[in-house]
Amino acid sequence: MLRRLRDARGVSRERLAFNAGVSASYISHLEKGDRGHPTREVVDALLRYLDRITPLSAVERRHLLDLAGLGVSEFPTVEQLRAEITADMRRALDLHEPNLAAYVDTRWNVLACNESYARAFPGLDRDINILRWFLGNEAAREVMVEWEEEVRLTVHWLRGLIASSGDTTWSVEFLAELGRFGLFREMWDEGIAAYGRPRATMRLREQGSGRRFDIAVQLFSVFNAAYPSQIQIFLGIPSWHEGGETNRP
Repeated sequence: MLRRLRDARGVSRERLAFNAGVSASYISHLEKGDRGHPTREVVDALLRYLDRITPLSAVERRHLLDLAGLGVSEFPTVEQLRAEITADMRRALDLHEPNLAAYVDTRWNVLACNESYARAFPGLDRDINILRWFLGNEAAREVMVEWEEEVRLTVHWLRGLIASSGDTTWSVEFLAELGRFGLFREMWDEGIAAYGRPRATMRLREQGSGRRFDIAVQLFSVFNAAYPSQIQIFLGIPSWHEGGETNRP
């Protein structure tokens, strides 16, 4: 892969090595696969130089990182991920109506959503993050029937995410923000990590009318070459309560 990228740009091993701060023999070993685990700094230097000559595609960049055993080491920002949501992807959200549909990242930041999702979780599209909404928006208490249980589950999930991600840059600031809420500190101190929902059902009430409904939650990964495994689509299939029974609308 490295040899192909280098040849496509007409760059010699010596020139690439000089600009990446390594030896030509090291580049030769990389191209032959003799160096299985180059450092992140070396690979980043190679990518920067190759990209400066001719921009690398997202697929090429990801492939080179994967071959080096590095992959994506940092969480992209919400703005970076939102830039990956195409017009066709947004139209797909509307096609899911009247079901709730949204693109979220692995930290549960809302990247885009349809009207049904925005109505079910009022203000979440502005608060962006689910925990920020749970703890700081009174509308969350109004519409979430099992508000405290959902908060606890999400706090435990956050602990698991931080432990598994290896990227603490984003989490330090986020934990400091959430730490101003006493309930968050209390639940965080429970020391429990979660890696998914124990059940697929989420219980809500409609804002204003108070009408109860449940949603069957489904979450699927969305392919993205630039930020693999970072974008998911949330689907919520509603069932409305009428006279004590739950029926599909």
